[in-house]
Amino acid sequence: MSREIDEGLERAERTKPIPQSVPARMRFLLKGAKGSTKKLAQDLGVSQRTVQRWLKGQGTPKPAAAKAIEQKVRATWQPRVKQRVRRDAVKNGFMLHIQATFGYSAAGGSTDDPRQRTITQKMPGSVAQQLYAARDAGASQDEQERILAEGLREHYFQDGGHRARGLDVELNDIAWMDVEL
Repeated sequence: MSREIDEGLERAERTKPIPQSVPARMRFLLKGAKGSTKKLAQDLGVSQRTVQRWLKGQGTPKPAAAKAIEQKVRATWQPRVKQRVRRDAVKNGFMLHIQATFGYSAAGGSTDDPRQRTITQKMPGSVAQQLYAARDAGASQDEQERILAEGLREHYFQDGGHRARGLDVELNDIAWMDVEL
């Protein structure tokens, strides 16, 4: 399953890039474990010696451990920046840049064939609030796409109720997406 929405929101929340090397990620996580390699090893489900080797750049984590490390780093990276960005997005909205395939159902005489579009649209804070709430609740990519499609239907396609009444919009495939908060 693709993660374009999650990744787009995460990119917008960062000011500094997340560490990419295993030793750098381990050093970051070690700070959160208050310097205890034993506690970090317990959190990751590996031995203390394994954590010590990764800190020295010796060996590489197995895929399951690498995924756990990445998730833990992403979850704890720049928490105050994330809080500020979320607060601002809910208050002021966000700019959405997206290229995706949209499907439609509309009144007779119009086309409902799916087609790819590139859209740049200022989205209101209510959509940001719904996306963050869904993401925090562990919503699937499909659920987040539904929220985004509803927001685009209302604010881009229907222009706040000024046109295209009765139009249903379905977000079928995201080619790329960027979020400016």
